[in-house]
Amino acid sequence: MKPSRPLYEREPELAAAAQALDALCGGQAAGGLLVFSGEAGIGKTALLGEIQAMAADRCTIWSARGGETVTSVPFHVVRQLLQPALVRFPADEIRALFGDWFDIAAPALGLADPSGPQLDPQGVRDGLDHVVSRLASGLSHRPLLLIVDDAHWADGESLAWLAGFTARLSELPVLVVQAHRPQELADRNADWAIARAPESSTAGHPALTRVALRALTPEATAELVRAGLGDHADDPFCREVWAVTGGNPYEAVELVAKAQDRELPPVEESAGFLRELGASARGSGLVARLERLGTNANRFAWAAAVLGTEISQELAATLAGMSSAEAADCTARLRDARIVSGFDPLEFVHPLIATAVYRSIPPATRTAMHGRAAWAITQAGLGAAAASRHLLEVHPDDDQELVAQLREAARQHLAVGAPEAARRCLERALVEPPRPDERAELLYELGCATLLSSPATTVQHLRAALDTPGLDETLRVDATFRLASALSHNNQLKDAALSLAAEASRTAPGPGLMRLQAAHFLWEGMQASEDDGPARSARLARNADHLKGRDNAERALLTLRAFDAMLRGENAQLVVDFCERALVDGRPARGLGWTDSEWGFELPTMAGITYAFTDQLDRAEALFGEAVRAFEISGWSGAHLAFAHTLLGLVHRRRGRLAEAEGFLREGLRLADRAGSGLPVHWDATCLLVDTLLARGRTAEARLVADRYAFGPPYPSAMVLPDAPCVRGRLLLAEGRTAEAVAELESAGAALEPRGRFNGVWAPWAGDLARALADTEPVRAAQLATRSRVHAERFGTDTAIGEALRCMALFVPEEEAAHLLAESVRHLEASSSAYEHALARFDHGVAIRSRQELARAEKLATACGAEGLATRARQVRASIRSSE
Repeated sequence: MKPSRPLYEREPELAAAAQALDALCGGQAAGGLLVFSGEAGIGKTALLGEIQAMAADRCTIWSARGGETVTSVPFHVVRQLLQPALVRFPADEIRALFGDWFDIAAPALGLADPSGPQLDPQGVRDGLDHVVSRLASGLSHRPLLLIVDDAHWADGESLAWLAGFTARLSELPVLVVQAHRPQELADRNADWAIARAPESSTAGHPALTRVALRALTPEATAELVRAGLGDHADDPFCREVWAVTGGNPYEAVELVAKAQDRELPPVEESAGFLRELGASARGSGLVARLERLGTNANRFAWAAAVLGTEISQELAATLAGMSSAEAADCTARLRDARIVSGFDPLEFVHPLIATAVYRSIPPATRTAMHGRAAWAITQAGLGAAAASRHLLEVHPDDDQELVAQLREAARQHLAVGAPEAARRCLERALVEPPRPDERAELLYELGCATLLSSPATTVQHLRAALDTPGLDETLRVDATFRLASALSHNNQLKDAALSLAAEASRTAPGPGLMRLQAAHFLWEGMQASEDDGPARSARLARNADHLKGRDNAERALLTLRAFDAMLRGENAQLVVDFCERALVDGRPARGLGWTDSEWGFELPTMAGITYAFTDQLDRAEALFGEAVRAFEISGWSGAHLAFAHTLLGLVHRRRGRLAEAEGFLREGLRLADRAGSGLPVHWDATCLLVDTLLARGRTAEARLVADRYAFGPPYPSAMVLPDAPCVRGRLLLAEGRTAEAVAELESAGAALEPRGRFNGVWAPWAGDLARALADTEPVRAAQLATRSRVHAERFGTDTAIGEALRCMALFVPEEEAAHLLAESVRHLEASSSAYEHALARFDHGVAIRSRQELARAEKLATACGAEGLATRARQVRASIRSSE
């Protein structure tokens, strides 16, 4: 297309671009996002070209363009953006640039072979963020401008990366300019998350400007016509150009060019020919014009349309079945006809032309050409993944070689962090179809491919795999284990346990059966409610108590036994002994680590949580710190990393490092928000954050967090860390909603006691309920406090005993209360629970009216970050001094 210069009626758009570029290149180097939208041919590409020219002397410019036929190619747009910038670096500098992200992000860009079977897509996106951020930071003299045209045809992986990256632009000297067709983007359900961001820059959000391009007015169209055909073009002729094209700039420019080619006088008498000429620029008219160029040119254009973008002339020639000389001749004719541009690679002049040519290919021919394109790409050594977009278009024909290619392509897609691309390949392979004896295994692969992205889809495919003959016992066990994991992530824990029990009943004794049994105990115990918890605990004890931890199956059962015993409040030394037998030198055994897929991350998580609630906080922190490192190294940057930060938040909350706990928990929620909504980790992180904020004395803030994440009934089917109704009851008490708090805490006790779960540190419902009832039902409250003390002394940790004694002091005479509180202080001082220690010091200081003890309480509370408690201690101490 011959560009129209100047751009007509685009002054507001260019002004917005100039403002964004000035902000980028100014002293503050402010990044931002500029989004242009409009229908096909409205002038988005020309506008982006003008912006590129405006920025050429001031910015480093990377550009990319989506393509209708390459939306299934993962990271296609990202590679266009980054590869040209990276190829200038030698290999060692590229590795240094990526740093720890090399094995995670470099394969997605085609710069390295994958290092493992499957990458977390969020980790890949974070790695790309790291690389672009490092490159941008080195371009301070020429800040970075990213231009993405036809974003509605960008591949899903690139769109997902752009959504996350553009949300960070307030932190970076990077301007992203994007253009798309709004309807096509909406049809793909691929709108960017940042499209919901504020229109102007606010804290944590980039400056976002959205501009919708409009059709040209008759006056602007007349200017365009006269610029192309001469000032003598009369008004009726110009008006007819506008009427034929609707003010669409692309169609107007093409129509003017065709009038020029026909040497049509631009006067009223010629206006009647314009509709026929306009039709030849699009749809069937364009196809007819193409056919007039000859059979060879037509066939070459078809081949180019099948290849899509960045068209290799040699590959197009192979696909069209012609020599290099014939291809060069066809290219010249198509270029003269304004159908393609460039030399090698070629591009269609406009996406509308590419679409019209592609859709003009007879369906059977188009399918055959895709098949031949896949063959040519494979022969060129580019791999199954590169050929897969063509294989997806081939009609099913019971071709087992095609099934094998698609399965290999799926493995390659998974290895670079593109599970959706893998899913498409495997679903297409099922349609081919595979041999009956391979169908179950293919369904299993499909279920594994979607585990991170869609638990519900995983459930469907793994159930189908298990119902289909052909899986050997090892794969059946693994499929059932993964099915249970997917069901649990889908809030279907009861179904997970039932699936495991059913498969275990038909599995022969051996490691596979023990794996199923361990998983069954896991998901039964993790349910928020169960029919007979004590019976399950007794079965688990019979299976695990005698084990030494000689293999991973034994270690798994010992971990589950330790966790269950901790919840039940059994003797803490016994609980810790189970953990010690489950670990090897204090760490998960090989095969039971944080990123090992055979057993999952749940087992080391349970070991660490058990340590956290048995006053073994150093061991818990070591395990959870290892989790963060393992997830970061493996690029598991989604829900896994969010959970690891949440677990570290738990350790700091238990230590009484409340500010640090809040930081880790907020980071956990931030990471979880990127991965989705309503995830299990959201419940855990929210529960702990609410508890932490209450400890800091920030009740209103705790309520805001609770409301934002819908923290309250109905609770999920999985138990929440710590017990969610207990924490919500504590929030209601802090808000003065005592009746509601009592109901919530009574409900918590009614759910926990029948299951034999008496750990008052994990679930402090009894102590909080006793305090809530102290004035209205003192006898019942005292009974609750007494039972809580009995359970705490059975458990035996200093934290549990100290907290129970502090509660018990409310219901005894003053002299005995002072003694109990002194004992509470002694126990809590010996523990690692600094916040609870500060509470006991405060209560003891109040009881004995000791300014010195209250000063200690204030100092402890301040060190913990418990501002509310510190203020209370200071006020009470002042009141004692005043009365004295």
